[in-house]
Amino acid sequence: MTARRQEPVRLGVIGLGSFGTLHALTVQGLAEAELVAVVARREASLAAFAARVPGVPGFLDLERAIAESGAEGWIVASATASHVPVTRRLLAAGRPVLLEKPIAASLDEAMQLEPLVAPASRNLMLGHILLFNSEFRQLQAERRQRGPLVYIDAVRHRPTRTLELYPGESPFELTMTHDLYCVQALRDGAEPSRFAARVHRTADGRPDLALAWLEWADGAMASLTASFLTPPGMAADGFDRLEVFGAGWMARLQPNPRPIELYDERASWPMALEIRADREGPTGMLAEELRCFCRVVRGTQPVPAGATYADALQLMRWLARLEAAAAA
Repeated sequence: MTARRQEPVRLGVIGLGSFGTLHALTVQGLAEAELVAVVARREASLAAFAARVPGVPGFLDLERAIAESGAEGWIVASATASHVPVTRRLLAAGRPVLLEKPIAASLDEAMQLEPLVAPASRNLMLGHILLFNSEFRQLQAERRQRGPLVYIDAVRHRPTRTLELYPGESPFELTMTHDLYCVQALRDGAEPSRFAARVHRTADGRPDLALAWLEWADGAMASLTASFLTPPGMAADGFDRLEVFGAGWMARLQPNPRPIELYDERASWPMALEIRADREGPTGMLAEELRCFCRVVRGTQPVPAGATYADALQLMRWLARLEAAAAA
């Protein structure tokens, strides 16, 4: 007797910017999910998406989308300012949410969700795709097998044009936060005992380089570097490197850019990150994150460590302390 195939999880996506659209395209290609709604602020955004993926109901009104779409779970990838009010409405309606980072613009705002978050964060999963990166998952397996880490060194550099693309953003929140989540996962959420940080600014006062150091009571240490300094000739998304050192072992990850290079008039890296949203079968860390969310929605898997509401609040506190240290 063959096992009964589980029906796809009905998902909706809120926000059709670049990453929200990537979420929607990935959901559309997953066998485990069915895209039943997209929500945007502008009719033009819905029309543009419908031209790429016909037949998916589009909504400008969230209340109508909740009532009419039949979505079991929702992915919130809208502007940061809308994250808390939109997520609060969805949780109040009894719908599980995958919330893209940052959870909110401030810790006080993020705390407004606390009364609606279920124990173990089972109705709220934070979108941190690096936790689903294949190399990072292997690193976690090696760490569990080989023992605790003594030192973590994370480097994340992005192009100089990032300053223009994301005006007002700091390397702390925009890029270093990714590596802080990796450090949090590698340290099993242990709270550091010491924070230190420095920041470099351009001639007109904009932050383009952030350095941070964390230390724990057991003597383990981490250093993190995030910048907007790579020149136009490098990969479009800069480069990332993560090195970890344990007792008698070490590992190095270089997940960005992915090791496929293309050359014509100039070098390019067509697959900078481990994300492919092919309708024939999405692959990579975003697809794995969404498959995980499908299991969370159906209650067959808990929200993984590093993606819970409590984890997100802890990271916001870490960032606040690092920024305060840099300012001092």
